[in-house]
Amino acid sequence: MNAAKRLEIFRRFHEDNPEPKTELAYSSAFELLIAVILSAQSTDVGVNKATAKLFPVANTPQAIHALGVEGLSEYIKTIGLFNSKAKNVIETCRLLIERHGGEIPQTREELEALPGVGRKTANVVLNTAFRQLTMAVDTHIFRVSNRTGLAPGKNVVEVEKKLLKFVPKEYLLDSHHWLILHGRYVCLARKPRCGSCRIEDLCEYKHKTSDD
Repeated sequence: MNAAKRLEIFRRFHEDNPEPKTELAYSSAFELLIAVILSAQSTDVGVNKATAKLFPVANTPQAIHALGVEGLSEYIKTIGLFNSKAKNVIETCRLLIERHGGEIPQTREELEALPGVGRKTANVVLNTAFRQLTMAVDTHIFRVSNRTGLAPGKNVVEVEKKLLKFVPKEYLLDSHHWLILHGRYVCLARKPRCGSCRIEDLCEYKHKTSDD
């Protein structure tokens, strides 16, 4: 895919949605970190239902750590893998208190040192909470990048590096949100909705579908 096509793709994404946002509900960098940890292999809707009950009660590392694993589990038991996530979140809160004075670190290395925080989660927090030019590649973004020809790669790190290189600089900061929303609602895994796609004429996918 050439640079002109990429530029037009993101111009249209921006035109349709000038200020894209994550669908996870949060009001601080800490709440976002916890929500992203909980969202692994779960839906944002499901996470939001759980955090709507949790955050009014505990939304700091100190408060959530005080709940303990069992106490936290009661709030998040509707989310998949809640037992292991509860353990990770409690340990993450302990480390945030001990190593970072309860603040969220602003480097990928420090974030990835926290339990339950991988490269993707770290990049989401850095981009969404701290507005850093990072690219969190999830299954949606990996699929869209490969299927459209925007930034094909064999693994998520390869796609991440290509997106950082190829996405026009003026659109890079918000590109993660546009791509994830496009993959979630239009460029679906089983059957993409090409007939409703804003960038169908620019996409290089060879097996276009109709919406019938």
